[in-house]
Amino acid sequence: MDFTERRNGKDVYILGQTIGVYGTGAIGTGLATLLIGNSCQTVVVGHSQAGMEGCLRGIGRNWDDLIAGGYMTEENKRAALALVTVTDDPARLQDCSVVFEAVTESLLVKGQVYERIEQHCGRDTIIASCTSSLDADILADLIRHKERFLIAHPFQPVHLQPLVELVRCAQTEGPVVDRMKRLLDSLHRQTVVLHKSLPGFLVNRFAQALFRESLFLMEEGVVSAEDIDRAVKYAVGMRYASIGLLEYFDAVGFELERSIAENVYPSLCSTTQVQATVLEGLRVGAVGQKTDKGLYTWTEESRADFRRRLQEPFASLAKEWDVP
Repeated sequence: MDFTERRNGKDVYILGQTIGVYGTGAIGTGLATLLIGNSCQTVVVGHSQAGMEGCLRGIGRNWDDLIAGGYMTEENKRAALALVTVTDDPARLQDCSVVFEAVTESLLVKGQVYERIEQHCGRDTIIASCTSSLDADILADLIRHKERFLIAHPFQPVHLQPLVELVRCAQTEGPVVDRMKRLLDSLHRQTVVLHKSLPGFLVNRFAQALFRESLFLMEEGVVSAEDIDRAVKYAVGMRYASIGLLEYFDAVGFELERSIAENVYPSLCSTTQVQATVLEGLRVGAVGQKTDKGLYTWTEESRADFRRRLQEPFASLAKEWDVP
């Protein structure tokens, strides 16, 4: 079973088929927003009444942000919301061509969810985990039909940021990867395919290297969090918004890069342990935005400003959606 067809050289979602999302958190909410924004009939399965209600509020808020930015209309929102069903009944997934699993990073919980999905869905249904770091082969051990399982890891804000990492397990069949890529293409996503699973995949491995070095520099008294973020925003971020990391490597050249590496590598942070800044934050309950204190102090106003800036670079991409 496929769920897209070629029309005028473009992959187009076939109306009448349904996509499932298992999980009502930020990832599930973002996926549902993206799917209904591209005219996909969507079923979201949650566990608690509070989670399901929060998911619906989050979808509505995402649409309100797009309307406020002039990218969508109230009519688009009403038509899109008519395409989503939020339920606690996994049997509603029975007609889905693909189900995105977006629950907590627990093997026990994910295993229970996969059992419910396989109980109610056909053998052609693809199960795509949205895990951000768990190994594809370990997750596949929780599934009977491993050949139709893979990881499809999106990035927040999920409905706007275009990249999705596709990671296959050892048993994932080639046509399953092709089908997922076609679906993601029809949702205007950019995909990278990893043919071998490893912790963190691509982007989170890059991020952890930067986080580790940043915390090290702060703990050594070299620089503040504010100046690290200033350096990233006005050099690293701006540079790689328009060119590739390895394109830049070639532009600098191997000779100069060898000299830089010889100077810098010996002093880079190489710890394999969670750093003191994180452990102390966990000890005192200062763990980031949700507690109003992490590396920064957060207020309602600063969180709203962060959310606006997080979405700003991507919001205009919603104009590509095949809106209802």
